Amino acid sequence: MALPFIPSDAGLLVLQAGVVAAPRALPSLPLLRRVRGPAWALVPIGSIVVVVFAIRFLSDTATGLTYLAVVAVPPLAAVALAWAARPATPVSRSRMLLAVAVTAGLFALAWAGRRSLAGDAAAALLSALSCVTLGALLGAVAPGGWLKLGIIAMAVADTWLVVADLLQSPNAALIAAHPGGGLPRLQTEIFGSVTMGYGDLFAAALLGAVLAANHRRQLAAAVLTLGLAALFDLLFLAVNELPATVPVALALIVIEAWDRLRRPRPAPSAARLRSPPAAGTPQRAR
Repeated sequence: MALPFIPSDAGLLVLQAGVVAAPRALPSLPLLRRVRGPAWALVPIGSIVVVVFAIRFLSDTATGLTYLAVVAVPPLAAVALAWAARPATPVSRSRMLLAVAVTAGLFALAWAGRRSLAGDAAAALLSALSCVTLGALLGAVAPGGWLKLGIIAMAVADTWLVVADLLQSPNAALIAAHPGGGLPRLQTEIFGSVTMGYGDLFAAALLGAVLAANHRRQLAAAVLTLGLAALFDLLFLAVNELPATVPVALALIVIEAWDRLRRPRPAPSAARLRSPPAAGTPQRAR
């Protein structure tokens, strides 16, 4: 029996919020420092625009992405569990073995139960963990201010694609694409009667990564993303497709605005406080 819309949607929204809370602040590594630069902030908007237009104009793109996801998502998920996700503890042999075992178990469940709710949940969790790794890595090589702009630009592009009716057809093709051998679909998240794009989780991971240095702000952003997404999804009463990156960008904007409002204003300097002498008032010679 198919899961109704409300619990299906709630499950994916909780997953998206969890992805915001998951990335850790990666340690400074020489390789990451060498490649660090603002150009990486173009990756979020490029990841959605390039994929959408490639699917529209290159017929085999959707199928190719299904195989790319099957190959890339499990290793990235294992890296998240072993290193890129919280808790921010040193990588140990036991943690690495546990990460591999959990990833293998999730992949086996997604493969064996690909037509069940449990299989869908396992596949969605694998995709979410892979996004945590990608978000943490991008957060380590892109300056925070630029990456915040990249998240907002991604949401704007996503909205434009939906409003202009450019996303619906590529999205349907990506959801319908299946890898051979009965392998699980990891290129998009399907849970019950609701689907969510890989890019929607990727945007959430980027938000978590850009705030990972302050865990309290990161958790606040996760809760805010969940609340905004729940309100935003009320629009499903009128439409069938929504850009799920928008609540993520709105949460970022709210967090930034709140921080600016709470930031203490600098006290006026003595020079600005000193009143100019009135005309005709004798001044002490210096």
